[in-house]
Amino acid sequence: MNYRKDKYGNDISILGFGCMRFQNTLGRIDLNETEQEIRDAVEAGVNYFDTAYVYPGSEAALGEILERTGLRDRVYIATKLPHYLIRSGEGLEKIFAEQLRRLRTDHVDFYLMHMLPDTATWEKLVGLGILEWLAEKKRTGAIRQIGFSYHGNSDMFCRLVDVYPWDFCQIQYNYMDENTQAGRRGLQYAADKGMPVFIMEPLRGGKLVRRLPEKAKKIFAAHTVQDTPAAWAFRWLWDQPEVTCVLSGMNSREMVAENICTASVSSPGCLSDADREMLTHVAAAINEGMKVGCTACGYCMPCPAGVDIPGTFAAYNRRFAEGKFAALVDYAICTAMRKDSTAASRCIGCGKCEGHCPQHIHIREELQNARKELEVPVYRAARKLVEKLKLFG
Repeated sequence: MNYRKDKYGNDISILGFGCMRFQNTLGRIDLNETEQEIRDAVEAGVNYFDTAYVYPGSEAALGEILERTGLRDRVYIATKLPHYLIRSGEGLEKIFAEQLRRLRTDHVDFYLMHMLPDTATWEKLVGLGILEWLAEKKRTGAIRQIGFSYHGNSDMFCRLVDVYPWDFCQIQYNYMDENTQAGRRGLQYAADKGMPVFIMEPLRGGKLVRRLPEKAKKIFAAHTVQDTPAAWAFRWLWDQPEVTCVLSGMNSREMVAENICTASVSSPGCLSDADREMLTHVAAAINEGMKVGCTACGYCMPCPAGVDIPGTFAAYNRRFAEGKFAALVDYAICTAMRKDSTAASRCIGCGKCEGHCPQHIHIREELQNARKELEVPVYRAARKLVEKLKLFG
């Protein structure tokens, strides 16, 4: 296993174990199979395990397995605060205490604000006393490092990086999201600030393996170096020194073994120029179904009405490249799961964005097309639920 340093000089395995997709049988986590996978991973050198309060059964399963195998002291546990459920300082303490019970530990090594959407949400948490609470947890050692996970555009990501002295962050990033989400710009911004960056969705939920178009498969097959699509996606990430650790939602021993094999031969500079060019062609083949030629440059932002234009177009394009479900999830996370909606339907037709777009996209027209495709009843219901429960403030 190869390792990269965290902010305090600790060795973090470049492959992390994402615990959201533990082996599941009849709706319940298969503890015996999952234990074998975790044992295999730890014995091979994987030492970073990522879970969350809202992953059904995940914290409890991880805690039980680490306790009964005696592996707790050989790994780092990362879990997440569901800030969208917090209404008071007492709520912070209640949820954290429950997480420690589930995980059967007296401390969390890496603690993230889960899906922190914007600076306004952070300020709300500050108003509830989170700065003092985090300082106390760090002082006592109950929390060792503090970070945040993020879905959204690079502008807001960079602003969030600067609102607190974070120890690390976690972003969605892969060769398809190089210029969307936080993107390479966000990765570099955080790295330049000395922040380790942990990567989620390296395979876009498996889409870069299971749902590749035939043209993309042919490009892989014709390349002079042969490897699996999954291995290429991981190597593209580990080729970049700014990437600290890549999370993989492994749920079979075979997957664990394959990813460990790839990690053992991956390091900055592991790709040749020809390899990188090949992956650029693969991305272009996947993107041929794009409806809007948006490069996520951000020149159209900020929108006076608050629309997340690049995020909307990324989800809209994904609708035709990967299917409706993936697009709706992306769109909901980017526009609905936040205090103030950033949906396409907020467009007031002012046209300010079009005057700045280097691609000369008819943004107002395309936003309406995206709205019709993405703001379907289930999306609207999700947004109403967020507003009703006041999840983000």
